[in-house]
Amino acid sequence: MSSVVSDEIPAAPLVSDSRTMRRAVADLSRGLRTSELWLHLGWQDIKQRYRRSVLGPLWITIATGVTAVAMGLLYGELFGMDIKFFLPYVALGFIFWSFISSSILEGSAVFSANEGLIKQLPAPVSVHVYRVVWRQLIIFAHNIVIIAIIFVIFPPPLNWTVLLVVPAIGLFVLNAIWVSIVFGILSTRFRDIGQLLSTVVQLVFFMTPIIWSTQSLTSATGEESSRLKIVELNPMFHYLEISRGPLLGESVQFYHWAIVIGCTVVGWVLAMFVMRNYRARVAYWV
Repeated sequence: MSSVVSDEIPAAPLVSDSRTMRRAVADLSRGLRTSELWLHLGWQDIKQRYRRSVLGPLWITIATGVTAVAMGLLYGELFGMDIKFFLPYVALGFIFWSFISSSILEGSAVFSANEGLIKQLPAPVSVHVYRVVWRQLIIFAHNIVIIAIIFVIFPPPLNWTVLLVVPAIGLFVLNAIWVSIVFGILSTRFRDIGQLLSTVVQLVFFMTPIIWSTQSLTSATGEESSRLKIVELNPMFHYLEISRGPLLGESVQFYHWAIVIGCTVVGWVLAMFVMRNYRARVAYWV
């Protein structure tokens, strides 16, 4: 029997492109283009949270305002601070910290909290990230009322530098997106991460100058103490400086901006790595 030699060349194995940077960027882009969806979902989250409430979302403003005023008066008296400076200082710190902490905690649960929607709705993963960030922006917008009221009572020495709060908020949004991507995907796979973040965020709150001022760490001669240098190792300190400083009429040194921008770049590099490798697995992990 003559042997038959096949001239066919074996086909190359198909390589899936689900774990490519192109697919990760496409997910972020398509999610951004479906803004009508995540804008609606984010607003519905706020309405659902305060359903059948008389004041509705105003409870956000009331709760934040009462806490900020109470803490400002209490710690201002304890530290012997001028209330005209310290109350706006604490109030702004609470408002911006609320955005930061909520972005971390709610961002870590963004996918596990939307399990049903993820399995039923064929939408980009980034839609749920944009949704939670949009929700935090709505809450932040409600808290602007507190800033307006305090500035009417205690008008700060504002100048053109107040405009720097706009790029500061833009950096907050960029950081909220990458934080939600990284911690959201990792917490979906390892559920203990969400519990760990709750503890860490609470600890960082007391380590960040929100209810206390860095002025209390400065010596009587005006020299910076070693404790102040330790505070500067906390990235959250720099985030508050670039956002709170301009609204208080203070000049913000450039190194605060450089550190925040650096953290943003590093965070986005990490987010793209996570999106590239684990984005397709989210639907199976939830």
